[in-house]
Amino acid sequence: MAKERPYRAIRPLRIKKGDYLKTIYAKARRTFTAADLQQYTEPDDGIPADEVAAELVKLARNSKPKRGKK
Repeated sequence: MAKERPYRAIRPLRIKKGDYLKTIYAKARRTFTAADLQQYTEPDDGIPADEVAAELVKLARNSKPKRGKK
């Protein structure tokens, strides 16, 4: 039974020293799978803007003013 490999977000791309740019792009296209594409097409829930704004206001209150040169 074959070992299951862990999923790697970024797979290494084997490039030889004398490869042309066209060859490098072709190799990159071949390694890009449907699973990679699906990662970018699924909607992301994200963080509500109200929470982000509240956190920014809280950080602004806690920050100290910078001291100027005298």
